[in-house]
Amino acid sequence: MKGFPQATLRWLLAPAVHDGPRSQAWAAAALRILVGLMWLYNVSWKRAPDFGQDSGSGLFKFTSYAVSHPVFPPYSWLVEHLVLPNFSAFGWAVLLTETALAVLLLTGAWVRAAAAIGLAQSVAIGLSVAFAPHEWPWSYWLMMGAHGLLLFSPAGRLLAVDSVRARLDTGNALGFVWGGLSVVMGVIAALLSLGDPLAASGVGLQSTALSLSVGEYNLLGGLVLIAAGVLILLIARGGPARLALGAAVLALLAGLSLHVQLGFSDPLLGGSPTSAAYLFSVALVAVFVGSRVATSRTAESP
Repeated sequence: MKGFPQATLRWLLAPAVHDGPRSQAWAAAALRILVGLMWLYNVSWKRAPDFGQDSGSGLFKFTSYAVSHPVFPPYSWLVEHLVLPNFSAFGWAVLLTETALAVLLLTGAWVRAAAAIGLAQSVAIGLSVAFAPHEWPWSYWLMMGAHGLLLFSPAGRLLAVDSVRARLDTGNALGFVWGGLSVVMGVIAALLSLGDPLAASGVGLQSTALSLSVGEYNLLGGLVLIAAGVLILLIARGGPARLALGAAVLALLAGLSLHVQLGFSDPLLGGSPTSAAYLFSVALVAVFVGSRVATSRTAESP
């Protein structure tokens, strides 16, 4: 039992690529992406700096349900006496956690660790809102179940950073998917924002009816997506691995700029927390696709 925590941690951080039928791997990857899209959409309304505390809306409203409509009294006590009095810090913790979940699950990076965190977050959300008006408690049971399945699945074997980490994949397919998607999104955002190219609230690439979103971008935000996407496509097609650094730095700085500006000033990229999470995903993919290409070429050299 002495080495149990270390062994568990190693297992959580290892690539989720264990053997099994390919159909199972595809199904697990599809579930991973679906759950990642859920987190990606839901970070959009976690807005700094007060996260709805001043208006009694947003994250503050839903967290307060743990007190007004308690599911588990000890948890309600914790929310009332610890969370609500320090709500700004709690809001940032939730935003960072759910952003990380979106990034890791969509890119298929450290899938087991992300599934474990997502399971814990689903429990916390359920304990806050399951008994609130107009809520369906089974939503949270299903969220827990989805993350539990991902925890023990080969969800990182296909179209995933985990597969690149395990050296089972060159990363080319991952690069083509993320690079191509980013270019298409950037072109659409740029074209649709021509009427108001630097709007603080850019074009939403989303469907609120379906609760799906990949972010908001004005013309500048669209051009950032196009540039990062083109760089990743060039890497996937055999271009210099150093292009990965350019794509990663560009996407990372763009995402960070949104978090620095949102809630404090008009964002230059016309984005949202969802836009930032997508850009962080692009940065992560660029790093691993570029590192795999560099490693492959080093191994091939005499």
